[in-house]
Amino acid sequence: MITQKHLNDLSFQIIGAAIEVHKILGRGVLERVYRQCMKVELRLRNINFISEHKIPVIYKGTMMESDFRCDLLIENLIVIEFKAVSKMHPAFEAKLLNHMKLLKSPKGILINFNCYNIFKEGQKTFVNEFYKILPEE
Repeated sequence: MITQKHLNDLSFQIIGAAIEVHKILGRGVLERVYRQCMKVELRLRNINFISEHKIPVIYKGTMMESDFRCDLLIENLIVIEFKAVSKMHPAFEAKLLNHMKLLKSPKGILINFNCYNIFKEGQKTFVNEFYKILPEE
C-alpha cells in the first residue's frame, strides 16, 4: 500500500542521490549530464524510474498530441524535474505541478543543481490532492 510515509522516505532517498551527484560534479554542469548521473545514482540505490517519461494529455476523453515529458518518474509516484539554472522561475514550478496533475502523481521534486547546497536551496518538494488522500502510515 502506498502511504505518505513511503513517499516521504522515497523523497529522502532521491534528494540524497541528488546531494551525492552534486557533491561529485558541483555546479556548472549541463542539466542532461546531471540527469544521466542521477540515473546511475538511482540505479545504485535500487530505485525504479522511467526517464523522459511521455505525459499523456486527455481532453474530454480525447488523447491530444503533446510532447510533454518529465525528466524522471520515480516508481510511478514521484515526478522529478531537473534544472541547472542561476535563477529559478515560477514557470518551473507550474510545469512540475501540471505534470503531477496529468500523471495523477502525488508528489513532485524540483531539483536545481546550480546551487551551493542541494538540501538547503537546490530542491523544492510539492504535494497535491492525490498525496493528501493517502494514509499517513
